[in-house]
Amino acid sequence: MNSIIRIAVQKSGRLSEDSLSLIKECGIKFYNGTGKLKSTATNFPIEFLFLRDDDIPGYVADGVADLGIVGENELVEKDKEVNVLKKLGFSKCRLSLAIPKGEEYMNIHYFQGKSIATSYPKILGDYLTKNNVSAEIHEISGSVEIAPSIGLAEGICDIVSSGSTLMMNGLKEVEEIFKSEAVLIANNTLSEEKLAIIDKLLFRINAVQTGKSNKYVLMNAPNQSLDRIIELIPGMRSPTILPLAQEGWSSVHSVLSEDQFWENIEELRAAGAEGILVVPIEKMVV
Repeated sequence: MNSIIRIAVQKSGRLSEDSLSLIKECGIKFYNGTGKLKSTATNFPIEFLFLRDDDIPGYVADGVADLGIVGENELVEKDKEVNVLKKLGFSKCRLSLAIPKGEEYMNIHYFQGKSIATSYPKILGDYLTKNNVSAEIHEISGSVEIAPSIGLAEGICDIVSSGSTLMMNGLKEVEEIFKSEAVLIANNTLSEEKLAIIDKLLFRINAVQTGKSNKYVLMNAPNQSLDRIIELIPGMRSPTILPLAQEGWSSVHSVLSEDQFWENIEELRAAGAEGILVVPIEKMVV
């Protein structure tokens, strides 16, 4: 079994979907049918454990799993000794304080002497201490939004994505205290053999993520404008320039950050670029 690594993944929900999508984009094949709690890849030395997200940091810290994909909010809240190998850029959200929408809010000291319901007592407690606020924290495991309406607490601290759930429960977001995204974590005491397998997995993840953040760009340009266009799109080393059948024109090929491309698009057109194509990159090895 030492030649196989175990990775813990949330068994259901958005984080699970995003995590498994990334792994599949890395070319790793496995079956995860409904209710399945374990699965082994058919073409990579990795076994999957499908768990509750709040259990993942503990499983990795204890060595039951070698790796885990978990939200930073759960990682910080559980406060386990693990290595954070990589931020993954998906399942982004924020942990925020919210109060009834009819209440007036000036600053964090609104909560002085009040009660707050949350599933994240550590993160909330650290934030309140940092801001010299003394408040009573009610730890509850779910349905945090209902706490003010039933008199359990005067405010809540919970995960927010769009804010629609808060609105439906008569609450308003007043203070963001923590930003979270999915991270890849690892046990601290892995063998050299397992670390070598993890390096191969990280290589694939980096290739997929680099591809997603870059685009392959092609355009036609008059030869007299090539120097200016090359200044605008330098590419990984330099653009590829190919002559067109029409004399005096060339085809310019480059790899660019999508954000960088859109910043320069008007300048490219002004320089004479035509027929500009932007093509997604599935994977990119740098």
